[in-house]
Amino acid sequence: MEKKKVTIPEIMERKRTKDKFAMITVYDYPMAALVDQSDIELILVGDSLGMVIQGCDGTVHVTLEDILYHLKLVRRGAPNTFIVGDMPFMSYQACETEAIHNAGILMKNGADCVKMEGDLYAAEKAAAVVKAGIPVMGHIGLTPQTAASFGGFKVQGKSIESAKKMIENAIAFEEAGVFAIVLECLPSALGTLIDEKLSIPTIGVGAGPNCTGYNLNAYDILGIFDKFVPKFVKQYKLLGKEILEGFNAWRGEIESRAYPAREHGFNVSEDEINSLRDSL
Repeated sequence: MEKKKVTIPEIMERKRTKDKFAMITVYDYPMAALVDQSDIELILVGDSLGMVIQGCDGTVHVTLEDILYHLKLVRRGAPNTFIVGDMPFMSYQACETEAIHNAGILMKNGADCVKMEGDLYAAEKAAAVVKAGIPVMGHIGLTPQTAASFGGFKVQGKSIESAKKMIENAIAFEEAGVFAIVLECLPSALGTLIDEKLSIPTIGVGAGPNCTGYNLNAYDILGIFDKFVPKFVKQYKLLGKEILEGFNAWRGEIESRAYPAREHGFNVSEDEINSLRDSL
């Protein structure tokens, strides 16, 4: 039976019914095609590709063109899965007009919604995008695009003052009209409190067990990206090790002359080869 793409009203209904859902971050056709065969409801084409795919230390250098490239690959692989297109750094911060324009580009190239991260200022831009008819998912807590301003990739909301700010940001995004909001790297109790205060679904990334949905990166949970493993990641497979073993096994068979064997080649008759030799 072909997978049926979940809709925004159905995602929002999960808040009322308390039915959980999953969003997984992938960047390419093969991974997306596998997700499309799975029970996972949402895919995020995230600016984390800067670290996972491009090998950089952060996300701020990722461009709209980078997101568009990977978005097209993922849409091709997952036609039946809801896709969230990340708005990269400086694609929406400057002004509302630019935010609407760039969000529209993502929608035209396969996104079912866009994701915008930040604080009260970002929520203002999100409101303009929503008003233009483009669905928006919010993102608060650890926001990688502005991680440098609070000292790197650290848990947010640990103090009373910081926690209040996170709650204010969450409420501002809801009032802006977003249909769901990502809570990243918050204390579990704060994640629960924010979820209780909002009428829209929360999507936890290291924000405790009481969110409506959860997001992890495919490369993390499969053990492919091992530069660092966040505390909130559970690794269900260690494919990086298996892939490395596969690489080395192939290299070893080249050395031993076991590869390529006869079955890995294309054969013609001996008569044809003899005729070729004669012609030369």
